[in-house]
Amino acid sequence: MAGVTANKFKKGKNMEQLGSTLIYTLLGLAVFMIALIVMEVLTKFSIRHKVAEEGNIAVAIVLAAIIASLGMIISSAIQ
Repeated sequence: MAGVTANKFKKGKNMEQLGSTLIYTLLGLAVFMIALIVMEVLTKFSIRHKVAEEGNIAVAIVLAAIIASLGMIISSAIQ
């Protein structure tokens, strides 16, 4: 009997954690998308055009660094 009760408690806690994870994922993606839009507006050139069409590796590296740092900031904010 005790094992069945523990299983139900564990299942409920897992669902709570799953919901929390989904909420934080969506929040992180929203912050990330807003940051990309702000970067696109603040620069004097189109980041997408420079990377995709012109193949500018330097802009791609800077963009990758910004993406990684945003990920670290969002991750530490969630914890």
